[in-house]
Amino acid sequence: MNIKYLDGGVTAPNGFLASGIHCGLKKSNLKKDLALIYSEVPAASAGMYTKNKVKGAPIYITKEHLTNKKAQAIIINSGNANTCNGDDGLNKAKKMTSLQAKELKLKTDDVLVASTGVIGVPLNIDAVKSGIPLLTEKLSKEGSNDASLAIMTTDTFQKQLALEFYIGDKKVTMGSMAKGSGMIEPNMGTMLSFITTDLSISSELLHEALKSSVNITYNRVSVDGDTSTNDMILILANGLAENSTITEKDENYYVFLEALTNLNTIMAKNIAKDGEGATKLLECKIIGASTEEDAVVLGKSVINSSLVKTAMFGSDANWGRILCALGYTKIDFDPKKVDVSFESTAGSIKVCEAGSSLPFDEDIAKKILNENEIVIKVNLFLGNYDAYVWGCDLSYEYVKINGDYRS
Repeated sequence: MNIKYLDGGVTAPNGFLASGIHCGLKKSNLKKDLALIYSEVPAASAGMYTKNKVKGAPIYITKEHLTNKKAQAIIINSGNANTCNGDDGLNKAKKMTSLQAKELKLKTDDVLVASTGVIGVPLNIDAVKSGIPLLTEKLSKEGSNDASLAIMTTDTFQKQLALEFYIGDKKVTMGSMAKGSGMIEPNMGTMLSFITTDLSISSELLHEALKSSVNITYNRVSVDGDTSTNDMILILANGLAENSTITEKDENYYVFLEALTNLNTIMAKNIAKDGEGATKLLECKIIGASTEEDAVVLGKSVINSSLVKTAMFGSDANWGRILCALGYTKIDFDPKKVDVSFESTAGSIKVCEAGSSLPFDEDIAKKILNENEIVIKVNLFLGNYDAYVWGCDLSYEYVKINGDYRS
C-alpha cells in the first residue's frame, strides 16, 4: 500500500479546520487550553471510550450526541477533566456543546465534547464561554498546531500526523492529533485522540474500522497501568474525497483499515514514548503464544512491571524480572521453554534460553539497552500466535510529575 505522510494534522483532509486558544482554565496564559475541530459539512462519526466505571461528564454527552452517528465539530478543553462533578459536570459539558453549536450555527447534537486534566474540580464554564467566540474566529487550515497544543497536559511533545492514500483513483487524506502521557492503560482508557478524514464511508463501517484498528494499536499501550476516566477516540469522515461511498467490507474498506491502523500505530507509539518522565519506548513482542489474547496479556504484564520498567531505565539486562512478570499472569505456559532477547538499533542479544541463564556480555547488553527504543522479545514456543504491546520505562521524573500534579 502506498502511503504518503503529510503536514497539517487534523486539518490536512479536505473540509476540516481547527483552532486552539488560552481561555483561562490553565493558570499560565502562555498555555493553550481550549481546542476546536470543525468539518465544513456533516460527517459520519464514531467513538470509543474508557472502560473505567468512573467516567468524565463529556463522555456521557458525546455518546448521547453520537446516537445518530453524525457530527460536525468537537470542542476539547485541557486543564480540567470535568469528572466527579455530578449534575453540574453534565450540565457544563452539555453547555460547552450548545455554546459552540450556537457560534457555528449548528444543532447542539452536531457538536461533541472532550475534557482532560484534574479530576474532581468544578469546570470554570465562564472561561470556556468567554473563549468560544475567539476559538471559532480562529478556525483555519493552519490551526491544527494550536489545537494540538491546547489538548496537552503533561505531554512533553505534540502528537499529530497526517497521511494520504488512494481509494481507486480518488486521493483520500486522514489526519490525527492526540494527547497522553500518564494514566494510560487502555481498553480505551488511554488518552484523547481525534481523527479526521475526507473519506466517504457509512457510519456503521467507520465504527467497525475504528474498533478493529484501536484493538491492535491504542489498546496495546500502557504507561502506568492506570485506566483514565475521560479518554476517548473520535473519528469524523466527511466524504469530501468524493470516493464511492464504502458500504461493505470490500477491497476499499480494507485499504482504509490498513491506512487507519498505520496512522494509529504511529500515534499509539508516540503516546507510549511520551509516558510521564519516560526516557525510553519499550516494545514487548510475545511470540509463540496459544492465542493472540494470551500474548497481549503476557506482554502487558511485562511492560507494566515496575521492576522491568526500572531495569530498562537503568539499562540493566535483568531478564529474571521479565519471567517473573510473565509468571504472575493467569496465562498457562511452560517457563522451561521461554527465550528472552533484547534488541535496539545498537544490536540484539539473547539473555535467556529455555527458561535458564545464558552467558552474555553485560557491556554489550548495556549498550543495546542504552538506546531510547528497546524491544523485549519473548518466545514461548507454545503456539502460533504473536502480539506486540508498547510501554515505557519508569524514571525518577514520573514520581515528581505525579507527586505535585495539581500544583
